[in-house]
Amino acid sequence: GKILAERLGFFYFDTGVMYRAATLAALNYLGSVEDEQAVTGLAERIVIDVRPSSLEDGRVMDVLLDGKDVTWEIRTSEVERNVSQVSAYAGVRKALTEQQRKIGQRGNMVMAGRDIGTVVFPDAAFKIYLDASPQERARRRLLELEKRGQSASYEEILNGIIQRDKIDSTREHAPLKAAADAYIVNTDGKTVEQVVQECLQITGLKPIN
Repeated sequence: GKILAERLGFFYFDTGVMYRAATLAALNYLGSVEDEQAVTGLAERIVIDVRPSSLEDGRVMDVLLDGKDVTWEIRTSEVERNVSQVSAYAGVRKALTEQQRKIGQRGNMVMAGRDIGTVVFPDAAFKIYLDASPQERARRRLLELEKRGQSASYEEILNGIIQRDKIDSTREHAPLKAAADAYIVNTDGKTVEQVVQECLQITGLKPIN
């Protein structure tokens, strides 16, 4: 998604960072994510924004929580363990969907997330559902963490992905699924460049670089 956005001269917006930011807020202000009503109320009050990256430290974008840069704070293992529960709360999804739409209305954007084509922007110009096996995604996440100098367990990452998929695909509100009119691209065994080229062909848009 990031590379596709760069090729098209668009902004890349990974909406998952908003649920991570809301999870971080709940952990910081409430001490846990167990109280759905309290977490929902907090999500309705906080302001999360994303901007083009301001630092060359490996970040894809700046993530701001009430004006504070939390780009790396939302990537901790504690946030990772709790984000699926927070994102399953209907009130949280409603509050963050509204913020996502406001950001998306800035235009010229590649937006990534588990319910973009089905809920956030059902009328998006192009809907591409990228798929990959849990094992492939765990391998990629492990490499990503190792590149940042962080130690991690492949099995722990894999189990987390499988559990998150289960929660996200069976939740009542905005479950993880491909939109009926989405293009499905399986990325197992493909290079990043192959996937980017496939997505470019789907859109028919001309890259600027």
